[in-house]
Amino acid sequence: MGAGERRRLACTTCRGIVDRFNQGLADTAKKNFGGGNTAWEEKTLSKYESSEIRLVEITENLCDSSNFECNNMVEEHEEHIEKWWFKLKKKYPDLFKWFCIETLEVCCPPGTYGPDCLACRGGSERPCHGNGRCDGDGTRGGDGTCSCNKEYTGEFCLDCSNGYYSSLRNDTHSVCTACHTACKTCTGSSNKDCQDCKEGWIKNEETACVDLDECASSPCKDEQYCLNTDGSFSCKACDASCVGCTGEGSDKCKTCASGYTKEDEKCTDTDECNLSEKVCTKENEDCVNTPGSYKCVCSEGFEDKDGTCVQTVKTGKEVETETTEPSHTEHEDL
Repeated sequence: MGAGERRRLACTTCRGIVDRFNQGLADTAKKNFGGGNTAWEEKTLSKYESSEIRLVEITENLCDSSNFECNNMVEEHEEHIEKWWFKLKKKYPDLFKWFCIETLEVCCPPGTYGPDCLACRGGSERPCHGNGRCDGDGTRGGDGTCSCNKEYTGEFCLDCSNGYYSSLRNDTHSVCTACHTACKTCTGSSNKDCQDCKEGWIKNEETACVDLDECASSPCKDEQYCLNTDGSFSCKACDASCVGCTGEGSDKCKTCASGYTKEDEKCTDTDECNLSEKVCTKENEDCVNTPGSYKCVCSEGFEDKDGTCVQTVKTGKEVETETTEPSHTEHEDL
């Protein structure tokens, strides 16, 4: 761990101790002495308020037992905590400022960073002009550089990133707003304010970025249709009833697939089982229609034996319990 990281960790540890101390103060503030508001209880309560007993109760809970850095810091600086508790807390009510920043010097005031608590880029009042995070802010680590929010860029987070334009700018404030969805870079909010169009968009005669219709160049495969979307496109599978199509559904087929015929502008399944010429011609065989095809199955009470439908033979209990599934021969391509 580098020196900068160690300094950051020390500040985080100290901040955690102060947070737990303040929580301890809140938890012990209304200590119940059991009874009414007698003068004796009020006197005892005021004594407890600044007593060693209360301090011990609070300090016992400042660190989890597994937190080595915390326990180490409390042990090392116990005297400072006691000094503040008994002598200084009225003068310096902000424990974090007195303990972590001014006494241990492991943290810095907000908006400053590093060993000497220098002001962050953009000043300590509004680090990074409120548009980013200052490296090491509030710690003795870091280098004070800005990590800008996605809308902003530049050393001080005052410039706008690609895809954003400046809707307000002065010496201390900068507001960057998202460009129109068609723009890669822009000077305003509409698609006419684009400097460059995003991929999938193109400038028209009025120099506005408009959607490029990629489907015009037929980019999809034979069994797909093209669906144009803003700035892009997608290829979708044609309906099972089609050989080639111009869109979704059986009414958009270029031609009908085998096993389908055109009815009312739609490719509809041909019911081969109802054709004048029988398609399942073997003895004891039934025809079952399927989408785009049909299958021949042995009639109930018969089973397929070497391509012939023979009567199912049952013996004993089988006769009472068994139901034989009809076997079948598929004709998917017809």
